[in-house]
Formats: sequence, structure tokens, C-alpha cells
Amino acid sequence: MARILPGMQDQNSLTSRQANTALALLLAINLFNYIDRYILAAIEPLISDHFFAATDDSAMAKTGALATAFLVSYMLLAPLFGWLADRFSRWLIIAFGVGLWSLASGASGLANLHSDLARGFLMLVITRVFVGVGEAAYGPAAPTIISDLYPVEKRGRMLSFFYVAIPVGSAIGYAFGGSVGQHWGWQWPFYLVTIPGLGLAALCLLMKDPRGVRARSQATQAKPKITLADVLALFRIRSYTMNTAAMAAMTFAMGGISFWVPRYLYKDRAADFGGHPDLGHINFTFGAITASAGLLATILGGWTGDRVRRRYPSAYFLVSALTIFFAFPATVLMLRTPFPNAWVLVFFAVFFLFFNTGPANAALANVTPPATRATAFALNILIIHVFGDAISPPLIGWIAGKTSMNFAFLVVSAMMVVASACWFMGLRDLGPDTAAVEATAAAGS
Repeated sequence: MARILPGMQDQNSLTSRQANTALALLLAINLFNYIDRYILAAIEPLISDHFFAATDDSAMAKTGALATAFLVSYMLLAPLFGWLADRFSRWLIIAFGVGLWSLASGASGLANLHSDLARGFLMLVITRVFVGVGEAAYGPAAPTIISDLYPVEKRGRMLSFFYVAIPVGSAIGYAFGGSVGQHWGWQWPFYLVTIPGLGLAALCLLMKDPRGVRARSQATQAKPKITLADVLALFRIRSYTMNTAAMAAMTFAMGGISFWVPRYLYKDRAADFGGHPDLGHINFTFGAITASAGLLATILGGWTGDRVRRRYPSAYFLVSALTIFFAFPATVLMLRTPFPNAWVLVFFAVFFLFFNTGPANAALANVTPPATRATAFALNILIIHVFGDAISPPLIGWIAGKTSMNFAFLVVSAMMVVASACWFMGLRDLGPDTAAVEATAAAGS
């Protein structure tokens, strides 16, 4: 039995405490990340009523463009910040990003003060662009810190804990934004998230980058330079490519539908709520369902993926493919079922959509070389948003303006089946690609 040297146990426990502290802080930041994002969706009907006439049939396409403005800056700058995260302190980059998007969120509310509605809406577009810049700094760096701190056999579960912030943060954004916006005005939700975000940014400055702690034991020292050949090599990893394609299709469906759900329930399904729906109540109910179904699915998905992976190396893709396939019929049935009964189908649709969150992101980390992992996540962010929710919100708005929201949701939700097919096609490659990265790490240790 190997003898434990003096101080070794303390060092290991310190590393464990650092890992847990880092995970907790990143989880809190990710929570506010999605609160900030989905406040906009929650109050979109109020913003539309403020800036556009009821007879403007292009209003939905214009407010949908607010999501696109955020996503364009987010996806275009994510590769740059991923490149920086592979070279400099990731905590410093995250602190910059969180601080910037918090200030930009607060500034979004100032668009309400402009007397010229056209210029006020333009200001709102610009502030959403800066929110995207801030989140682009955070997005590629955060999951790679977790990947460095936890070994491959725990990574799926740890990333699942991190990603529970997506359904919970989205739910809080819906409930908080809808309630505060309806009672105090649509600008106030933006104001109220600014100070907590700046506090989290300040905490990041107290953290140390884990590169060189557990990362050294896994031979993850960053290369002095990452070349174009290193980046292009990522696309020769077939499981990385198929995973990214699947996540793009999923993001197309999820991003488009989630942006328009409050308006859909508030206006298109108003008859189901007595003809005079309460936007705050609708957002609260949808938020509660999103939080409960998404939280359960995200944790269960990470646990299931790790458990099945012990016997089947491609478990992460298998779990993801099966569950998102069932999200499609649940969504279709929701469109055809009256509320309140349809809330049950909303629960199942959200549950199946979020089940893949931990497994898909763990697979992304497992098949990419540690030295280029932040770049790999950044490229993934760029691709899934270029072909995903940068397109779908205005597309749904345009289709709904020409036909109906039901038909627009039906068209977009079909991409869930495409995502399932991509994960199924990547099954045979995930195990070997993961083993290749682990073998390289072991050889260098």
C-alpha cells in the first residue's frame, strides 16, 4: 500500500474544497446567467406593447430579433474568449464577463426612458448585444474549470449540477420577470438583477485557476500556442462533430419555443385561461414547471449517463438521443390539448428536453484534448447558436405572423427528432474518442 506522505491528505482535501467552492460559485453565476436571459422572454409581451402598435404584424419578428441580437454577439465572440481562456486566467475572464452582462442588463431598462420609441428600441437592442458579449466571456471558460477539477468518471454528474442552473434560472427569470414586470413595469426586472451580478463578478477575482492543480495530474498543461491545425483537428473528432450538430438542432427547437411560450400562453391560448390571462401567473406556473421538470431531468440525466457509462462507453449519446426523441410528441400533444390539462404535457416536454444537458456536455469535454477544451466549447457555442436559437425566435415570429403560433411551434419542434438522429449516428464513435483522449492524458502523466 502506498504510504501517504505528510501533508498529502491536507492537500487533497484542500483541492476538494477548492473544487466544491468553484462549482458552487459557477453554479450561482450560471443561475443569474439564465435569469438574465429569460427575463426578456417573460416580459416580451410588455415590451412589444410599449414599443409597437397592436396593428403592427411585424412586431413579433422585431421583438424576436432582441434574442438574435444577444446571440449574435454571444456566438461570434465566444471563440475569441475561448482562445483567451486557453491562455490566461479563466476566473479573470469570467469576472469581466459577469460584470459586463450585469451592467448591460441594468442598462436595458433605461430604454424605457427614451421619448423616441424607435431610438429606445434600438438602445434595447444594443444593450442586449453587450449582454451577449459578457456571456461570451463566461460561456467557454466555466465548464472547462469543472472539467479540470473533476475526473472523467465524475464529470457527468458535476456538470449536471452546474447545468441545473439552466432550468432553475430560466424558471426564476420567467416568474421574477413576469411578476415584477407586470406590477412595476418591464424595466424593473432588468434593474434588480444588476447588483447581485456585480457581487458575483467580484467573488471571481478571489478565485485561483485550477490549471496546474488537478489539471497537471491529468497532463492538461496548456500548450504555449494553439494553432489553426489544433482547432481544425477538433472537427476530425466525429463524436464532437455529431454532438455539436445534435446540440444545434436541440438549441434551435428549445431556444425558439422558450422565447415565445409566455406570449403564446398569454395571447394565443387566452381562451384556455378564461379570456383574460394574468401574465404574472402564467409565467409563475410555467417557471415552476420548468424548474421542477428541468431540475429533476438534469440531475437524473447526469446520474443515468454516468451509471450506464460503466457498461456502455457511448451511454451519454444513447441517453440524450432517446430522451429528446420523446420531447417531440410531448410538445405536439401540448399544442393540441387545452389548458390546464396541457400543463402535464409541458412538464414532460421540458423533462425530456433537459435530460441530455449533463451527458451531452460531459461528452463534449471527454472527447476534446484538455489544452484546447475551452476552444472546443467556444466553437460549440458558436455553431449551436448560429444554426440554433439565433435563427429560431425570429423565424417563429415570422411564421406565426403569416399562419399561427401553433403551426410555427410544430415546425420548429421537429428539430428535436433531428437532434435525436445526430446523437444516434455518433454512438459508435463516442467510446473510442473518449478512450483516445484518456490514453493521451495517461501517457503524458
